[in-house]
Amino acid sequence: MRQRVQNFKFVSFRFAVIISVMDYRDIITIEPGKRSGQPCIRGLRMTVQDVLEYLAGGMTEDEILDDFPDLTHEDIRACLAFAADRERRLAVLPQYEIAV
Repeated sequence: MRQRVQNFKFVSFRFAVIISVMDYRDIITIEPGKRSGQPCIRGLRMTVQDVLEYLAGGMTEDEILDDFPDLTHEDIRACLAFAADRERRLAVLPQYEIAV
């Protein structure tokens, strides 16, 4: 009998590689009255963008966690999963030509 595997996706059909996809929906929240509706971590005032900018700026996960003790490793992984999912969704939007 074939079982359905959840929270996994195929990355490459060529190599049939499967990676685990984190379910960030319980960690990343969007509240209109908080940080102008930007995606935040567990209702805190720390946004996904903040974490991504710290990582892009060269901070390690441990440095971020030392500076912000309310965050966890899982929170940082959720930010990365959220950003990857958003990028994937933007990549499949149809392209429209603009008449000039």
